[in-house]
Amino acid sequence: MSLERPTLHVLPKKMRTLQGRKRMTPPLRRGVYLLPNLVTTGGLFCGFFSVISTFREEYLIAAIAVLVAQVCDALDGRIARLTHTTSSFGVQYDSLSDVIAFGVAPGVLAYRWALEPWGVWGWLAASLYVTCGALRLARFNVQVETVDKQHFVGLPIPAAAGVVATTILMYYFLGGEGATNKHITLLLLIYALGGLMVSTVPYYSFKDLHLRHRQPFWLLIVGIIVVQVTIAEPQLMLFSIFLLYALSGPVMMLLRLRSTNAPPLEPSASDRGLDSDKESSL
Repeated sequence: MSLERPTLHVLPKKMRTLQGRKRMTPPLRRGVYLLPNLVTTGGLFCGFFSVISTFREEYLIAAIAVLVAQVCDALDGRIARLTHTTSSFGVQYDSLSDVIAFGVAPGVLAYRWALEPWGVWGWLAASLYVTCGALRLARFNVQVETVDKQHFVGLPIPAAAGVVATTILMYYFLGGEGATNKHITLLLLIYALGGLMVSTVPYYSFKDLHLRHRQPFWLLIVGIIVVQVTIAEPQLMLFSIFLLYALSGPVMMLLRLRSTNAPPLEPSASDRGLDSDKESSL
């Protein structure tokens, strides 16, 4: 009695490779989530509108557009988490939007507003800011699952863009039209912001701040005061918030280095045990 062997179908090597890639690559989801991606698109539009306003020499409007993009950037992630609509597409789209709104737009704004008289050094400073911002976003995307959630590594690019925008708002708020000190000030500021973005200086992320939980009563009072001051003097308040946050990273790092390098305190006689050669219990 002869048994027939089943016929083996051997696929070509190229077809086996393609099928292996299909199994390893997860299938694309059909469609995208509209609500968070529309908010991200709004931030992208604000960044592009800031560039257009800069070309029109409407620098105040350009700075305000960058700040509006900050609001969109803060909302899209929270909306995605609240509605359970987070996706890899949304994360990548948000990063691309940040490059335009917080990298290209502030860089062009800073160049046309104050760096153009520096010639080559001016556009090199602006391009360095954009490059450092893109590097900062790329590093964040790579390290997002491995770094400490409570701290950012380097100055976030939205905070750096906020410093540039609020500096321009503060300049006009103080009546600085026609002054020449803005050129050297913003040149140094742009280089400093670029260096902080690609540095390893830790910045508090506020991700462990749970506003939905019960908080001390004095925090409510402080929040009300901050809101009132912001409404009364928005330029001054916003400039102070972004500048203090940009300075908080280096200050905290210096304090940590000082605490680790500080010599240990000499224990007193009451803290250490009795020395039998020099001290007595009598």
